[in-house]
Amino acid sequence: MGAGQRVALALIRAYQLTFSALLGRQCRYLPTCSEYAAEAVRRHGAWPGTWMAAARLCRCRPGGDWGYDPVPLRCDPVPAGRPWRYGLWRMPVVTPLPTEDQDRASN
Repeated sequence: MGAGQRVALALIRAYQLTFSALLGRQCRYLPTCSEYAAEAVRRHGAWPGTWMAAARLCRCRPGGDWGYDPVPLRCDPVPAGRPWRYGLWRMPVVTPLPTEDQDRASN
């Protein structure tokens, strides 16, 4: 683990122990935004992980999406000068599975 990762993880942990503890659980997603940020930094490194966390924070807002949003398992390299491409700035559109009622209605 590099020095950048250690610093980023220490800052995230400091946030978790101070502000997050005072504010309570406010995140719309699971895992929480700070847990997501720590996992992204651990898995992908300080630079891509920080951009992934920034994108997640932008998605976690009133009126935004909610639900389970894990850290991506792989991180494709991005062109130099375009680090924002590491982040997923919008939740992907997921088509819900049909329910039994919808199946019966279509038959």
